[in-house]
Amino acid sequence: MTTYTETDVFEEHRPVLLGVAYRMLGRVADAEDVVQEAWLRWSNADRSEVREPRAYLVRVTTRLAIDRLRQVKARGETYVGPWLPEPYVTDFGDAVPDTAERAVLADSVSLAVLVVLESLSPLERAVFVLREAFGYPYAEIAAMLDRGEAAVRQLAGRARKHVDERRPRYEVDPVQRRDLTERFLAAAAEGDLEGLMSLLAPDVRLVGDSGGKAKAPVRVLETADKVGRFLVGAAQKGVADVSFRFLEVNGGPAVLVRSGDKPDSVFQLDVLDGRIQAVYIIRNPDKLTSLATA
Repeated sequence: MTTYTETDVFEEHRPVLLGVAYRMLGRVADAEDVVQEAWLRWSNADRSEVREPRAYLVRVTTRLAIDRLRQVKARGETYVGPWLPEPYVTDFGDAVPDTAERAVLADSVSLAVLVVLESLSPLERAVFVLREAFGYPYAEIAAMLDRGEAAVRQLAGRARKHVDERRPRYEVDPVQRRDLTERFLAAAAEGDLEGLMSLLAPDVRLVGDSGGKAKAPVRVLETADKVGRFLVGAAQKGVADVSFRFLEVNGGPAVLVRSGDKPDSVFQLDVLDGRIQAVYIIRNPDKLTSLATA
């Protein structure tokens, strides 16, 4: 019978395990499934031989996430329209007091970075997440993945180069992002095209994720004119019994839009030099279930 101590040890490390699994998979439900499987492995393991529970659990979780990611890629799943990660509520709170560490964690879970990580191989993604987000030494990552340290360094270098070349530049200052988000929300809700245009960078991009299950652009919109006109048009159509709530999602401020008591969408902005560089809108209802009680 599982003792409280065993459960307590696992629960102590659950946030880290969920963080690893989500960054690997980009899906909250899949990450929770992987962590649950890790719990089963932990509860059935001979813990007398486990000297470092955290390292053991991260290794198990990482390998399970790699297997899940390989299965997804092998199925060759197609997705209708642009793909964005499932929104993940983050609240580092007092657990991560250091500003620099908070910035690293926020960046590693951002929508923009997770989109780029989708193009990595499962092993590259695992190495990148463990090294860049959680700071594991190469030797420990090599042991977790049953790879030589030289091979892990090579994977890390290739993954970092790939991400650096493709990740968009943006600022992580939460105060500035929150301010621009509030102004953006007010202008969009009022159908104020001129006000919106003053906030948008000339080459702004709007990425809408509906999975074909809700109304959203089936292609990425580019330029301030196209994005601004789309948002004004969407605001004019409106959402029934609409309400808004600010959340910290994927390391930054975001807005949860509700229709009555149901999540309708989540939107978040990337900001640089005081202008909005990207607008992300997630409307796929399958990706909003975890926010039903948020």
